[in-house]
Amino acid sequence: MNNYFAIKFSEQSLLYLDQTKLPMQEVYIKTDDYERIASAIERLELRGAPLIGISAAFAIAISFKSISSDHKNHFEKVYKRLASTRPTAVNLFYALDRMKNTFENISDYADTYQILIKEAQAILDYEELCSKRISEIGSNIFTKKSNVLTHCNTGALAAAGFGTAFAVIKKGFDDGFVKHVYVDETRPLLQGLRLTAYELKKNKIPFTVLTDSMAAILMQQGEVDLVITGADRIALNGDSANKVGTYNLAVICNFHNIPFYIAAPSTTIDRKIAAGNEIEIEYRNGSEILSFDGKQITDPDLQTFSPAFDVTPAHLIKGIITEEDFYSFPYNFIK
Repeated sequence: MNNYFAIKFSEQSLLYLDQTKLPMQEVYIKTDDYERIASAIERLELRGAPLIGISAAFAIAISFKSISSDHKNHFEKVYKRLASTRPTAVNLFYALDRMKNTFENISDYADTYQILIKEAQAILDYEELCSKRISEIGSNIFTKKSNVLTHCNTGALAAAGFGTAFAVIKKGFDDGFVKHVYVDETRPLLQGLRLTAYELKKNKIPFTVLTDSMAAILMQQGEVDLVITGADRIALNGDSANKVGTYNLAVICNFHNIPFYIAAPSTTIDRKIAAGNEIEIEYRNGSEILSFDGKQITDPDLQTFSPAFDVTPAHLIKGIITEEDFYSFPYNFIK
């Protein structure tokens, strides 16, 4: 088990680790306010596609703790607020819609809080199961002792269990197939440097941090055997949106003939869209580029371009690992 956790339902409140403070401080926040949870998702105190969905599910449930009337209007208000937090991660909408379906089937509103808490916990339990299955299926990508490169954060801080791509890496290490992990710092918010490095250190897996622009020379020098990342939304053709910089990795992997994999639960597959050009990309405030840790590092009036995600075309992805199976290109059979 992890010796840290991202979220926990405790004493009728959500207890979560503020990821914006990591790795220098481990600060846990306890709240029973759905608006505070929505704000935490927007501010990236809570982040990672599966974890966002889990957090939103508990936010809906917790919001009913003291509601005694007007249940339908309250649900719609809370649902819309949480749906507005992050547009790209499809897991958010999967969890919200699952909670909505549960709510719409409640016959006695006196039981609403307990029923919704039970459903939120079921979503968390399912994501933990997905993590375990992804690690087991994903372990088959290793054929020798390997150096692995990863981008952004895909561990317990982003999902449930040991995460998605991180879970594959951890099982590979435990089985003796992962020799070393290279971690992209993941600009501009440094999820790799701050969060993945934190989780690798906690799990005693050897690693080296590099800036995003150093991945190509590392591959050129023959130091990378494979790359694996997570995803926030996968189209039916396999086009995959993930943290900005992932597309760069897939391109240089293709040039250097290095396999590039994605690991994500099946809830990340958006079965309503055919291809990546239909994925809505979230754009962040340019201040995230021009400042760090609240401190200005350059002229605040500079023009910026700040997408939070990019889309990797399916043909650049050697395999997509879910809890259901390992899929190879072409991915149009994911239905």
